[in-house]
This record gives sequence, C-alpha cells and structure tokens, in this order.
Amino acid sequence: MLKGKTALVTGSTSGIGLGVAKALAAQGANIIMNGFGDVAGPKAEITALGVKVTYHGADMSQPAEIAAMMSYAAEQFGRVDILVNNAGIQHVARIENFPPERWDAIMAINLSSAFHATRLALPAMQAAGWGRIINVASVHGLVGSAEKSAYVAAKHGVVGLTKVTALENATTGVTCNAICPGWVLTPLVQKQVDAKAAALGLSNDDAKKLLLGEKEPSQQFTTPEELGALAVFFCSPAGNNVRGVAWNMDGAWTAQ
Repeated sequence: MLKGKTALVTGSTSGIGLGVAKALAAQGANIIMNGFGDVAGPKAEITALGVKVTYHGADMSQPAEIAAMMSYAAEQFGRVDILVNNAGIQHVARIENFPPERWDAIMAINLSSAFHATRLALPAMQAAGWGRIINVASVHGLVGSAEKSAYVAAKHGVVGLTKVTALENATTGVTCNAICPGWVLTPLVQKQVDAKAAALGLSNDDAKKLLLGEKEPSQQFTTPEELGALAVFFCSPAGNNVRGVAWNMDGAWTAQ
C-alpha cells in the first residue's frame, strides 16, 4: 500500500517508534530511522522487510539538528511522505521539586521537536498533494496524572498542534492525527515499573499489575504492533478524511 513512499519516524530505535516503523515498512514504505542506543539491530529488522532504510542521529532537542535531518531525508528520498513524531522522554516529580532543566528538555523533545519536524515536512507534502503526519501523543495528552507535569503539558500541546495542523491543511491531501496510547511496555515505561518495584519491594510482575491496575481497566499493555497498525490505517485510503483526531488506545483509561 505504501510502496514508493518514505516515512521518517523519530525515536524509532526501540519501543513504539520501532513498532510503527516496522508496520509502515511492511506496507512497502522506505524508512528513515532516528534515535539513540542500538541502531544496527533495529535497522536490520526493518531492512529484512525489503525496503530501503537509512538513519540520522539528530538530537531532537536541537532545532538545527532536526533541520539537518530533514535536509538529509530530502537528499536521500526527495521528500518525507509520512512523518511520525514519536521521540519522547519522561521525568517524574512533584511540581515544586521538578528540575527546571528537566522541564525544558521534555518540552524540547516531546513537543517542540514535533513542531520543527512538521514545519519542515509540510511544504513538500503540500506540493505533492499527499502527506501524513502522525504525532505519538499519549493518554496524558487527554488526561493528567500526578507528578508528570512536564510530560502531561507537552502531550496536551502535541494534541493541540495536531488539531491546528489538521485545520490548516483540511482542504489538501495532507492529514495530521495523534495516537494516544495508555501503558505500552517500552523501555521508558519499564523504568517506571522498575522504580515502583524497588520503592514498594515488589516483584517486577507484581509492579506491572499494580501499574496497570491504577489506570487501565483492560489490565493489559497496548503493544507497539497495535500502534503500528493504527498508523498504517491513518496512511490508508480509509484514513483520507480522518483529520485532527486524538485516537486513544488505552484499555478504557479515559472512558472512566
């Protein structure tokens, strides 16, 4: 379905980003990866799906590096057809104890990076008459949780950016939507599980059950593969008039 298209997925060396990149590649899209940590293993997984895969190590907190990444994408493939803004970090603390530098970093990576990548991707999408921008927000773009002020504020901002991008391109072939997952067992969430286990003297399995039990009625984690399938839907003809949606996959978290 996506043969001949190019997808840039930020934060795609693990977790949600890797799941989305693999799902798009399985539909024939060439992939530009971005992120830290192991690159060779994830890149090999995507290459095995029979598409062209490249990598750019832009630090998503730095606008100049984002611009360099977008220029690289244009040089390699002509343009970015599908932009998935997924890069994100987390820090947990009460507001009065929240380090200002952590707030600034979360805002830069979780929110501002989506703006910078979007503004640079849009002109080529508009000229081509087709484009898909998919912002990986969070259930925390729809509701709040204590001790996550920066993350919640940034993800609410991502949902707002999604709506404005969709409105500004509503009469074009460019759509913008947000995915709002609940708990997904990514390395980011595993750190929270580990912290809860250590703080309460629990096994890792019991800490996972406690984490899910606090918020997610389904009592199960959403998977990167499920999120990838939703991204593919947004890119399909069935998604042509799905615009400005904040689509939650949260096990009924926000239904409460």
